Amino acid sequence: MSKMIAVWGSPGSGKTSFAVKLACAIYEQYSAVVLLLSADLKTPSLPVLFPDRKADELTSVGVPLSKTEITQNEVIKSIVTLKDKMNFGVLGFKDGENKYSYPSFDSKKADDLITVMQSLANVVIVDCGSDMDELSKAAVQRADAVIRLASPDLKSVAFYASQLPLYTEPSYKTEQHIIGLNVTRNDVYLPLEDAKAHFGGVSFTLPYCRELKQQMLDGELFKSLSDNKYKGKLKKITANLM
Repeated sequence: MSKMIAVWGSPGSGKTSFAVKLACAIYEQYSAVVLLLSADLKTPSLPVLFPDRKADELTSVGVPLSKTEITQNEVIKSIVTLKDKMNFGVLGFKDGENKYSYPSFDSKKADDLITVMQSLANVVIVDCGSDMDELSKAAVQRADAVIRLASPDLKSVAFYASQLPLYTEPSYKTEQHIIGLNVTRNDVYLPLEDAKAHFGGVSFTLPYCRELKQQMLDGELFKSLSDNKYKGKLKKITANLM
């Protein structure tokens, strides 16, 4: 069975950007077969990650989830591939889709999808929704490692104060989460030390990266970064996970 990593975090903490860069780093450093699943249906990721693709060039993970049984063939047909990255695929929801676009699915169906994905790849990375939808719950509960991202601001503090108490069941393994701070804004003053003290047990801090911000805005997250400081931090995180 392959390794699975779930990335969960407060809104605006940079989950998607980090999940993409983490997936790319693992793919490049370990020559692994990698699948990236974006679970958020409230804000479908495929039009953000692939803004230049036509609608008929993208396929939705909602299709296999709507089937009575999730098969390898159905999952493979829903994978979006990249020309310059063999053995790397992305699954997510398409532009305009929402919770009413497909029949609702339960935790078992979410679990079945993840099982099939793990049968197809060496590493599965799930970009979880902040509100823990069924796919995100299944990913966090099954993951070998959960990275819990926070940003050093009051919004992130308020989010975790509100949401963490909802996930006290042992299956969520919150005490084992890898806590990371992600600096997503280039403010003159950010209370980094205060944030570390508040969240406790912070394992890493991702520095602000203007280049990454621009890639996100341009829909070019799968491109390489030249920022050595950010790349160095990401390499250390990847080594610890693998």
